[in-house]
Amino acid sequence: MPEEERTPEKLIRGVFAASYTYEEAGTGCTVIVCPKGARGAVDVRGGAPATRETDLLRPEETVDLIHAVVLSGGSAYGLAASCGVAQELERQGVGLDVGVGIVPIVSSACLFDLACGDPSVRPTAEAGAEATRRALEKRTLRLQTGNLGAGCGCTVGKFAGPERAMKSGLGQGCASAGSLACFAISAVNACGNVVDPATGRTIAGALSDDRASVLDATEAICQLSEREPWLRTNTTISCVVTNAILTKAQATKVAQMSADAYAHAIHPTHTTNDGDTIFVMATGEVEAPVDVVGMLSTQALERAIVSAATDATSAYGLLAARDL
Repeated sequence: MPEEERTPEKLIRGVFAASYTYEEAGTGCTVIVCPKGARGAVDVRGGAPATRETDLLRPEETVDLIHAVVLSGGSAYGLAASCGVAQELERQGVGLDVGVGIVPIVSSACLFDLACGDPSVRPTAEAGAEATRRALEKRTLRLQTGNLGAGCGCTVGKFAGPERAMKSGLGQGCASAGSLACFAISAVNACGNVVDPATGRTIAGALSDDRASVLDATEAICQLSEREPWLRTNTTISCVVTNAILTKAQATKVAQMSADAYAHAIHPTHTTNDGDTIFVMATGEVEAPVDVVGMLSTQALERAIVSAATDATSAYGLLAARDL
């Protein structure tokens, strides 16, 4: 394979992604589709998740493959987008054959962005269906990032109150070793600050009084310990796609290892008021040790989280890292 065709998203074949964005309302959804089915897994560590079809991803359950993962804004209302994804996949003949028809297996997680734009607008079934159509037409895994799709209404650094929050968004990152590849997509709507693990530099988060810098999370949280508890306005939701051959149990382990990316890049993370969730989709083409897949997956997700903060633009009265 020529070198220009060895990028991770080209090594991972048969998985496509696209977004639908309500720019004025500050919300949207992002869909990752694998028409042939991928081995699925999930790791949920946040204390306030909004999810669909995560129980069937447990290793002991009998459904082996999933056809799509949906990352959506709109809080629990955003789960409607996954219904549209399922309907569109059925229309296009993608799903699990159940004898009397097909049932697309669609897993989803939502984040709370109702406070960013217009809270009355949430991703609908039609939004999910349109994102699915775009993904299947575009036929590439790489996305436009920033204030798009599930990242449109994302914010970070809310532990010091919404008035100090900064704009975040949708990010992507990849990592590979030979023919093994991992590609991560993440919508970062965290309570904490975003830190680049490669440099240790804080990129975005709770703003200082003069709005010229970002507060140190540990120091600020300890000083603010007597504040009212943080609201359930947070959640980072992600999907890692890999071409590795994995069982459901192995894919689950990769999802668990990938959660280290949240700990490395978001301070603090997995709080009681986050709904942090990570999906894994494995296409089953390359044999590799599970620990190597998990390491690359973590690295790809770290890069996606950083991308979500650096690619966002200032909007809805919120400052972005690039304008700090």
